Order: sequence, then structure tokens, then C-alpha cells
Amino acid sequence: MKELKKLAFAQRSKVNALYTTSFLTGAVMIAQAYLIVLIVDGIFMQGRSFSWTVPYLGALLVVLLVRSLLSYFAARTGIRMASKVKQDFREALLKKFTRNPVQASLEGQSGKKVSVMLDAVDEVDGFYSRYIPQMILTYVVPLMLLVTIFIVNPYSGLIILITAPFIPFCMILIGKVTQKKQDEQVEELTRFSGQFLDTLQGLATLKLYGRGEEQREQIRENSLRFREATMNVLKVAFLSSLMLEFIAMLSIALIAVEVGLRLVIYESISFFTAFLVLTIAPEFFNTLKNLGTAFHSGRGSMAAANRIKEEIDKPEQPVEWGTEPFEGITSPEIVLKNVRFQYGVEGFALKEMNTVIPSNANAAVIGRSGSGKTTLLHILSGLAAPSGGEILINGKNRSILKEEDWFGQLSYISQHPYLFSGTIADNIALGMENKVTRKEIEAAAEKAGIASMVTRLEKGYDTPVGEGGRGLSGGEKQRVALARAFIKNPSIILFDEPTVGLDLETEQILQTSIKELSQRATVITVAHRLYTIKQADTIILLDDGAVAAQGTHEDLMENSVDYRNMVELQQEGVEE
Repeated sequence: MKELKKLAFAQRSKVNALYTTSFLTGAVMIAQAYLIVLIVDGIFMQGRSFSWTVPYLGALLVVLLVRSLLSYFAARTGIRMASKVKQDFREALLKKFTRNPVQASLEGQSGKKVSVMLDAVDEVDGFYSRYIPQMILTYVVPLMLLVTIFIVNPYSGLIILITAPFIPFCMILIGKVTQKKQDEQVEELTRFSGQFLDTLQGLATLKLYGRGEEQREQIRENSLRFREATMNVLKVAFLSSLMLEFIAMLSIALIAVEVGLRLVIYESISFFTAFLVLTIAPEFFNTLKNLGTAFHSGRGSMAAANRIKEEIDKPEQPVEWGTEPFEGITSPEIVLKNVRFQYGVEGFALKEMNTVIPSNANAAVIGRSGSGKTTLLHILSGLAAPSGGEILINGKNRSILKEEDWFGQLSYISQHPYLFSGTIADNIALGMENKVTRKEIEAAAEKAGIASMVTRLEKGYDTPVGEGGRGLSGGEKQRVALARAFIKNPSIILFDEPTVGLDLETEQILQTSIKELSQRATVITVAHRLYTIKQADTIILLDDGAVAAQGTHEDLMENSVDYRNMVELQQEGVEE
């Protein structure tokens, strides 16, 4: 809770506004009580006429209106404070996940991360929109009311001093239980969210393997656990409200007995004084009760805040970027010096990679499955940060380059390029909608070999495609991704086994496109087909996360036993 308070009190202007509002609210409460008592005493005890009350009724109406406005202003300030903190939390989480997307994707389920960014951050709202304004109000208003009661009737003030501490004691006692129950609820929600999204993403696989019913039962059990955790939180909330109401009721009853005895039996105070005390005392305890309710909400926010903090404080290895521009570069030279990388503590590792990819080269990265080919592309692209070593671009350390310039000069085409829900034209011009014309989009599609297919469609380039590219085949998705590269005209192009699973015609189109793109770009392709490998200017053979050999096809055939064995196996497969 201390960390959450620091974030609140960092917004000094809003906190000062809440303190000012609280002082004015206290003054308005006292004025309201005074006017009510004055009117009642004047009519019933002193026999005043109705015309006498009209000015006081008008003043009372103004006081009530001002009180409502102050309440609205305090609530509005709390909402704005909550909005600022939630925005900061979401920005911090988003930066955390995007600084190292590969690492983020490996740690935990996507559903849990989405739940933290949406649900957990929203849970924090109550702390700032309700608890902080009520806490500041309770710092000020009860003290003003208590001083007023002491001035009017010191005995009633003493009763309040004795009974009032039971309310914060009850708040602390129940607050501990609340936090525990809220922790359980947040944990169940994140677990449920993670499993639910996981299930949706793998629905087809579960269906094919006959695990749909079993997964449905697990979702049902998680849903019931979340419901039970929510009901436990509500039970604690109702118990808290009951206890606070009970304490406040007993305290007000004791004050009523005290002023009643002094008024009726001992006749030591006036009706005006007794009625004023009985009007102000409930306001005093209502303020404390409202703090108790808000305190419950604040305690509940702590569980969500802890979950957010855990996610933000997870150790990370972000990709470092600088401020030096990287524009107008054509086919840069890429040098890896002692580059190392590891997934987690005991995961797969790249070991001291040293290699040079010449300018304007068409390089092929090959090796057995699990040798580190895709990991190397992640490192080269800037999606993952090396744990050691340097990546030099034209002799400059990549870490000094501007991030936006680097990605502006890079294209990464994977085996399964992602297409967004939208038109084919939108997907080709991804991120460059305001910079390219329809003619440029059509020209890029022509070069990528997808134009003939698009023109056969009824709506042409305005044909909508589904999320993830639903409605297009694997080869068509690859060609849309190639069209993106032609639009972007990058200086570095990375291909991750782009021809896997494609028919011969599509593969030939891709090879032709790669050849054209490589005229002004350094191209690095993770490859496995002999045709692609033999066309490369330099071939990098990986084995268990290290560079086993590098050279042309002829060099490796002469000097690398592993390479010769791989080529011979492929040739045997072709002959068969």
C-alpha cells in the first residue's frame, strides 16, 4: 500500500485539490448541521413563523448544492488520479513486454499477461478513485467535526474519542483477511484467463486429439474456483460493512443517551445544543464508515498492484538502442563478435558466435533442427538481446543505432507471416499506409507474384482477410509478406525457412523475389533446401548453438564433413 500511496501523492496538484475540497466539505457539513438545527429550533421551540425560515432554507439549499459539487469534484479528481496511474502501469507493462518480445513470449501464458494489463490494472482503480479521496477527507473532516462537538458539548466529544478508534481497528483486522482473499481471487482470475486463451488458440488441436471434453471440464473447474474466490471476497466485504455499521450505531446511541439525560433529566444543556450534537455525530461516524468501505476497496487493489509489480520487476534482458541515425544504408556488412545468448537459466544457448556477413551478400544459415538458426535470426533482427558480445553494422555497434531507424531498414519474413484483419491492400502497406499509393501497392504485389491472384478476386485489393490471414493459403501469405518487403525496400532482409511447405511454383516466385530484393539488401536466409543453399554467397553452418563452418558451397564441400554429409543426405532424398 505504501508504493500505491507514493504514486498518488506524486500527483501533488490533485492531492492539494483533495485537501482543499476536504476542508471546504467539513465547513459545509458544519454549516448544514447548524442551519438545520436553527430552523427546527426556531419553528418548534421558539414558535417562529414560516416567513422567518425562508432565508435560512435558501441558505440550506445553497449549502446542500455546494456539498454536492464538492463531492463531485473530489470524485472527479480521484478518477483522474486513477486514470493517470493506470495509464502509467499499462505503459510500463507494454514497454516491458515489447522491449524483449521473444523473452516475454517464453515466460508464462499470453492470457495471463493480457489479464494483468487489463483486469489487474483496472482493479487498481478503486484505490485511487475511492480510497485516496476518502482517506484525505477522513484526515480533515472528522477532526473539524470533533472540534465543533467539543466546543458545543465536551462530554459527547469524550464519548467519540473512546468509541471512534474501534472503527480503524476493525478496518485493520478485516483488511488483512480482505487482502488474503483478494490475492486468491486475482490468482484464480489470471490462471483462468491464461488457460482460457491457451485453449482458444489450440482449439483445433484439442479437437483433433479428442481432448475437447477434458479441457472443457478444466475450464469449468477454474471458472468455479474463480466464482468461489469472488464470493469469499464479497462475504468479507459484507462482514466489514456490518461491523462498521454496528460500531457506529452503538457510538451514536451512547451519545444520544448522554445528551438525552442532560437535556431531559438534568436540564444542563439546551435543545439547540443537544440537537446540534446529534446532527453532527452521525456525519463524523459516516465519514469513518465510508473510509472503512474505501479501505476494503484499497486492500483489494493491493493484490492487483502486487501482481503488476511482479510482472514489471521480472528480470529482463532488453535490447539496447541508441540515438545514431540509420537511414539510407544499402546492403550493410554485419559482423558478430563473441555473440552469446541463452533462454532462461538452463535453456538452449548460442555460444561465442563469430562470423562476418559481407555487404550485399546473400547468406544462408543452415544446421540441424535445434542448432540455433531461428534464435540467431531473433538476435540479428533485434527481437532478442545477446547476453554478450557485439553486433556490428558497417563497423558500428548496433546498440548505438536508433530503434525506429533499424526496424525501418529491416524486413523479417518468417515461415508463417502474420496478417491482420483488414484488406489485402492494408496488409501489404502495413505501417506505411500514409506513405505509399495504390499504384505502389499493386507494383509490390506484382513483384511478389500475388497480383494475378488478387485481380481475380471480386473486390481485388480491397478484399478483406480474416485475423491471422484466414482466407489465404500459406503461399499467398508468404507472397503478401514479400510484397511488404518490396514496399518497404529494406537494406537488411531476414528469411526464416520461407519455402517450407510451399509448392514448386510458389517457391520459384519466392526465389525470384529474394534475388531481386538482394540487389540492394543484405539477405540472410535460414534454409534447408540444397537449391537455396547452393545459390548463397556465403553459408553459415550451425551446430549446437555455435558456428561449425562458413564459406561457399564449394569451400564447405571440400572442408566440412558435416556439410558434405548433409548434402549427400539431401541428394539421396531427391533421387528417391
